[in-house]
Formats: sequence, structure tokens, C-alpha cells
Amino acid sequence: MTLSAAVVIVNWNGREYLRTCLDSLRRQTHPQFQVIVVDNASTDGSLEMLAAAYPEVQVEALDENMGFVMGSNIGAARAGDVDVLVMLNNDTEAESDWLRNLCAALEAHPDAGAAASKMLLFDHRNVLHSAGDIMAPGFFPQNRGVWEVDEGQYDEDIWVFGPCGGAAAYRREVWEALEGFDPRLFMYLEDVDLAWRMQKAGWKTVFAPEAQVYHHLSATGGGRMASYYVGRNLILLHRWHLTREDWRREWRAILAGHARIVGDALRAWRGEAARARLQGVVHGLLGLTGRRH
Repeated sequence: MTLSAAVVIVNWNGREYLRTCLDSLRRQTHPQFQVIVVDNASTDGSLEMLAAAYPEVQVEALDENMGFVMGSNIGAARAGDVDVLVMLNNDTEAESDWLRNLCAALEAHPDAGAAASKMLLFDHRNVLHSAGDIMAPGFFPQNRGVWEVDEGQYDEDIWVFGPCGGAAAYRREVWEALEGFDPRLFMYLEDVDLAWRMQKAGWKTVFAPEAQVYHHLSATGGGRMASYYVGRNLILLHRWHLTREDWRREWRAILAGHARIVGDALRAWRGEAARARLQGVVHGLLGLTGRRH
């Protein structure tokens, strides 16, 4: 059985990257899929380019920038009755068999609620960005294999904590049961949160090493905005997900990790990104959610 899929791309002023991404989707060998672009009120001509050059793409044009999380949820809701929902960053280029291998991993592992792509750097295609997400001591999420030269050391389809949301496949039934990404996060670490909730519900994530995609890092995000939301959302995830037993076993690593993050930001206080990270930490401790930056 071939799983049907919908590839959801959230775009915000990413016109210069979007064409490469969509061209790579035109080359996909998977026989049954649709492409949905959710545009967060871009002003760079993205919508005009989509209408002129990619008539096969379904476009959801939003009146304001609602962020990656809400954009992904809106795209998923539009996908209809497909088997697999795939979230793909607009600044990526997928190998032609990427989607076929990603869906095949879910077919081969019926207890997997999600599949993680092998993500490599766009400009250094032998260097890994992510071979799936893992959880480091202190419950700090990390990209497995990040910055390592890809020499086949991660070429097994093993279980990982979760997929990197830049190129992640979710069974539609799992996505709908868990109500997708949590809009309280707005953007960043929404994939980690969903992976955590999946595990609590009894679903796993399989790494699909043959599903390869190349990624520009933070091409349409990053900087001060990323620093704020990563700083805030990490605190929120620890507040939401860590149990008393987790704290009992890992409290030293948890506190040491947060202290290191704050210390690094304080040492770089003059930089906008560092100040945004500290603001995010404070807002996380206060439990502030949604769009704040």
C-alpha cells in the first residue's frame, strides 16, 4: 500500500528559496501527494510567483504573519483525507526519492507515528544538520549528528526522540489525535513538544536515513526572533513535560543547562540575540505564551 501525503510548506518572505524547494518537489518519485503552501502575509512577491509558476500548488494566503506553528496547522487542516502530513521548510531542497522513502519508513514501522528525514547543509552537502532529534542529559533537545561529516554513521532506521520539524512526516491520525503543533509556542521547538506528546500517547519516531533533504539554516527566521522563542519555549517545555521523577533524577543537569544558557547570554549582553534569549527565559518562567516578539 502506498501512503498518500500532503507536503505543507509555511512561507514568509522566502521567495528566493521557495522556487528551489518547489522544483525539488516536482521531481519527487512518490506517486500520490499534494503540495500546500501557507503564506504568512509575504511582501516579497511570493504569492505572485506561486500563481505564475506553480499552478499545481495549493496556496493558503494569510492576512497576517501567524507564525510557523499556526501556518503548519492551517496547512494540515487543508490537506484533507491523506495518510501522511509532511512539514517541510521553505528553504530546503529534497532529493527526488525523499518523500517516497519517508512514507516507506512509516509503512515499514506501523508503531511509528512520525518519520524523521536526514537533513544536510545546503551549501555543504556532506555535513549533517539532523539525523533526527535526541534528548541530551537534562532534557535538552539536540539534532543528532549536527555538524558531523556524513560518512554513513547514521544510516540505520532506528528510533529517535522525534523528527526535526524542518522535514518531518506525521501520520494524519496521530497529528489529529494530538491536535498538531501547539499554537502557544508560535514558532521553534514545536516539533520537540509534539514528539514529547506523541511518546506519552504511545507513538514512536523512526529515522529514515534514505529520506535526504538539504537545508539553508534559518534562511527566513533566526537571529533575535529565534533566540527569544528558543529561550522561552525550552522553559515552557520543561514546565509542561517534566515529571517529579524527571526532576528527581536530572535536576542537576537541568539547572546546569539553563544556567549555562543564561551565562552565555549574559556574557554576550551587548548583542541583540543575547538580550532576546534572556527575555525569552524570563517570559518562559512567567508562563507567557503565543506571539511575543
